Amino acid sequence: MSAGVGLKYMSEPYLSAQNVSVIRDGRHILQDVSVNVAERDFITIIGPNGAGKSMLLKCLMGFYSPDNGTVKMRKNLRIGYVPQRLVADATLPISVRRFLTLRKKINKSDFDRVVIETSIGSSLDRPLSVLSGGEFQRVLLARALLAEPELLVLDEPAQNLDITGQLAFYKLLDKVYRERDLSVLMVSHDLHLVMASTRNVLCLSGEVCCYGAPQSVARNPAFISLFGEDMASMMASYDHHAHGHHPHSHAACDDDHDHDGALPGDAEHVG
Repeated sequence: MSAGVGLKYMSEPYLSAQNVSVIRDGRHILQDVSVNVAERDFITIIGPNGAGKSMLLKCLMGFYSPDNGTVKMRKNLRIGYVPQRLVADATLPISVRRFLTLRKKINKSDFDRVVIETSIGSSLDRPLSVLSGGEFQRVLLARALLAEPELLVLDEPAQNLDITGQLAFYKLLDKVYRERDLSVLMVSHDLHLVMASTRNVLCLSGEVCCYGAPQSVARNPAFISLFGEDMASMMASYDHHAHGHHPHSHAACDDDHDHDGALPGDAEHVG
């Protein structure tokens, strides 16, 4: 099954995967997956553990070649990446400021803008290793935004945060999406918390089970089978805030008719 295939875009998609399959030990991790990520998209990938979500990100970002199918990335696409986790070595302390400027020289005005945008000013001279989970994730988001990305990719960015931290992070992400001219591609288990932002949901379980706007996905039998009636009812009744849908919004579920960051799915180590 495919997501967004056959659509006519006003411009070339940022990323396009067509009939992608990945096979390990005779088992399909991904099977015949197709998806397009276009300008001003906000796509959230959901699915059970082992569904191939991080593998799909690896393929889309060009870090892994699928066994079958094709992946195309727009030339010179600027990507900012927020990893699932990052390990800061307390024995080799590095400040937040140094961490953010490790890879390249950054214009001071751009740096100051991102610091204000992500509310990390009070943390700049603190070691990474002493930050709280929420502070750490805002630093990782700031790092990604310093690349001035056209596409922001996040791999379960709120996985290790408590509910207050999750809400704060997704509120910040929603603000970034609304105020910047970028697209977002995210893997998340917290769909009920990103409903106000995400435009489309790709439900993955090795293959694309369904794809579309959150309320459409919630009514899909494949989604209900994977996540249960309670989650489906909660999503279906959610009042989705459009914030102005972009012109490339995809159709409802099929049944309804420069990389800045580490390898997706892997832990980074700083120190």
